[in-house]
Amino acid sequence: MVDTGLRRPAENFAINQALLTCHQEGKSLNTLRFLRFTPSALVGFHQNVEQELHLDYCASAGIEIQRRLTGGGALYFDEKQLGWELYLHKQSLGSADMGVIAERICTAVAEGISNLGVDAQFRPRNDIEVDGRKISGTGGAFDGDSILYQGTLLLDFDVERMLRILRIPAEKLSDKAINSARERVTSLKELLGFVPDMDRVQQSMQQAFARAFGVSFTTSTALNVCEEESYNEALQEIDCPEWVYQHNRPLNEAPLMEGIYRSDGGLMRACVAIDQARNHLKQVWITGDFFVTPTRLVFDLEAALKNTPIDALEDNIYDFFSRKPAQMLRLKPYDFVALIQNAISQGQVQSP
Repeated sequence: MVDTGLRRPAENFAINQALLTCHQEGKSLNTLRFLRFTPSALVGFHQNVEQELHLDYCASAGIEIQRRLTGGGALYFDEKQLGWELYLHKQSLGSADMGVIAERICTAVAEGISNLGVDAQFRPRNDIEVDGRKISGTGGAFDGDSILYQGTLLLDFDVERMLRILRIPAEKLSDKAINSARERVTSLKELLGFVPDMDRVQQSMQQAFARAFGVSFTTSTALNVCEEESYNEALQEIDCPEWVYQHNRPLNEAPLMEGIYRSDGGLMRACVAIDQARNHLKQVWITGDFFVTPTRLVFDLEAALKNTPIDALEDNIYDFFSRKPAQMLRLKPYDFVALIQNAISQGQVQSP
């Protein structure tokens, strides 16, 4: 177990990458990590920053923007939330089914939270709730023979700030909308009347993981040599605008058609440029709140569909996935077909 303390988001994600890389290389043990963030707006790996966040508000409020290494949706993180991560070998879990893995890990987290004095329960597909209100969100991905599974625990929660950071229509910032958001999300402070001591929270979760997996933990206060070297390399890659804004579509590409598709695996967005004379897909950009491994899979799919006939879309996507094995949390190849078909069928040309 390692507690890396309060850090900037780029530093947290560089540690994230270092622990995963060294775990894959057999130079890190199975690890439980606790972490906290300075005020940060975090998008999922496959998301477009400008679609998900109010950039002006983030700048004026001193909120740093960063891209996660894993999929999922946009989040607001600050010192009032506790992050946790598990780095495990596949053999430790007894299953390669992410749904089964999520239930096992989330059930353990729910037990750890419950031992603090609330009645927390696992809520499929990957949340933990108390009386129907979300207190922890989670997600995971395979990378080689390693799995990274991570989540957040709301110690306290500023719903108004979150709603102003995330790109939400103005009408949803009404008092009614804010009250509705409060009805869906809760925190330990609201439930208990106080924020529990951080050491107590971590100890309760650590004990729950130990019981769930039949293991004991030793505490580390620093990264090992492999992890430190990998951290420095990852920080150089992550701590720059090129990393943060990599999924924003080019502004010189027009006209574009845009579509949204709600799959079992999460909200998906597609932006497509059409060569109407040839009835070809000129370019496709896919973003959204979903999990796939390897993370570059979406880039490869976009490249495979570039300058291809629209009539061959479905066959091309199924052929792509037959050649590119992937781990996808509740996603299927058809979801990508439906997403792009939805964008094409909208028939509304959008200027970038």
